[in-house]
Amino acid sequence: MVAAATAALTAPAASAGDRSAHVLLISVDGMHQSDLDRYTATHPGSTLAGLLGHGTEYTHARTPVPSDSFPGLLAQVTGGGPATTGVYYDVTYNRALLPAGTTSCAGARPGTAVNYTEDLDRTKNAIDAGQGLPGLPGNVLAMTVAPQSLLDPARLPVDPRTCTPVYPHQYLQVNTVFEVARQAGLRTAWADKHPAYEILDGPTGAGVQDLFTPEINSLVPGTTGDWTTDNAATQRYDSYKVRAVLNEIGGYDHSGTHRVGTPAIFGLNFQSVSTAEKLPLSGGRTGGYLPGNGGPGPVLSSALDFVDQQLGAITAELKRRHLDRSTTIVLSAKHGQSPTDPAALTRIDDGALLDGLNAAWRTAHPGAADLVAQATDDDAMLLWLTDRSAAATTFAENYLLARSGLGNDISGAPKPFAHSGLDRAYSGDDAARYFHARPGDPRVPDLVGIARYGVVYTGGTKKIAEHGGAAADDRDVPLVIAGTGRPHAVTTPVGTTQIAPTILSLLGLRPDALQAVRIEGTEVLPR
Repeated sequence: MVAAATAALTAPAASAGDRSAHVLLISVDGMHQSDLDRYTATHPGSTLAGLLGHGTEYTHARTPVPSDSFPGLLAQVTGGGPATTGVYYDVTYNRALLPAGTTSCAGARPGTAVNYTEDLDRTKNAIDAGQGLPGLPGNVLAMTVAPQSLLDPARLPVDPRTCTPVYPHQYLQVNTVFEVARQAGLRTAWADKHPAYEILDGPTGAGVQDLFTPEINSLVPGTTGDWTTDNAATQRYDSYKVRAVLNEIGGYDHSGTHRVGTPAIFGLNFQSVSTAEKLPLSGGRTGGYLPGNGGPGPVLSSALDFVDQQLGAITAELKRRHLDRSTTIVLSAKHGQSPTDPAALTRIDDGALLDGLNAAWRTAHPGAADLVAQATDDDAMLLWLTDRSAAATTFAENYLLARSGLGNDISGAPKPFAHSGLDRAYSGDDAARYFHARPGDPRVPDLVGIARYGVVYTGGTKKIAEHGGAAADDRDVPLVIAGTGRPHAVTTPVGTTQIAPTILSLLGLRPDALQAVRIEGTEVLPR
């Protein structure tokens, strides 16, 4: 795979289309197209409204399914969906790899969870993930540009062919825009929420020269919660990444200490909107959306204002550095968040459902192991089973679609559910076909459950929204390319996978240098 990726990177430059010296990619995680519409209508003097006034807005853009952060961002930088990238979520299962910590691989039985989250960090509770920096969190900008060194190899799955750990970048099956840019001699940078985002380095391991990854799930000093448990803390966390981008605009690395030149491809993700949509309360104020399609509540309004202000700082710095005319801003989101209607919320304890499924399987098959090998459930249900036979996958599907019970609503009051909260389910070969994957692929789930609108799988009441599913609230995200000089709206449906070839086209590089573009036929966004 690495050899193939390297060969693809040598594709010659494009000869036509708008050119930019720099592309700044910004993901406002959790943001919907409806949020952008409402905010710019009520804040005509905002930075977001200004971006629309100088660019192309795609009013019907959708993320792939599952609408999780990993496949969502990889779509934007590879041009491919999960079946092509091989990445279905940040926590999945692979039948061809060995469990983390395996040191004697001969004869070992393959099949293991693949966890590329904060759990890989040397020190999960430290914002520098265990680098050992003094003066944290204020000194977090001194974090390494190569976060692979912050991952504990003993927590990584193992390749049975080499008996060595599989790092996130090695798990990705296709190359990235960062790798194509590097091969063309261009500089790259990115800022995101976990060191595991070194997956963006791609199969060559050399895609992002300056990767800044402060750990969002670390403890906020002086508290017992992480940076996502209070929206004011999330905004403070996001501000560190904005500072990194401002330094890069100025021609420095993310720390602001080494002059390296402004990257050709760089950017960051914002988490503030996402946590504002999830939290029932933050700082004594209500999170999420107001009842009756009433728009954002106070916490979400604050988060949207914060993002707009930070975008204003970024655009002002581009102008101050005389880079505004040579930089194209691409604004989108890895995923949306569901539900936006508080009355639709139904929280369901998926642990109880899966315990029941395992118990039923063992009763029907005395002496058998649990049927569920890995479950990843947010507002969708992805299951990998210990038995992949048609009988087993059908058993799981039929069991789940027959379950009813009580969840709880936005106030915590009991709320009935049927069919395990699912609208429909696909199992076995049908699950693979749902993702356009090859049946029997070692990475593809054995069952995918499409949740009814408003269903969130959680054992408590700490979340009022989630992502990962197939609902419009999960997938309908903003997509704006600012820098065309004139306001223009494209109403044709597009996918966020089209961002990747568009970035290369803007830089004068060939979109088909991306393997996923060639595999899926992903087109440059219409202009």
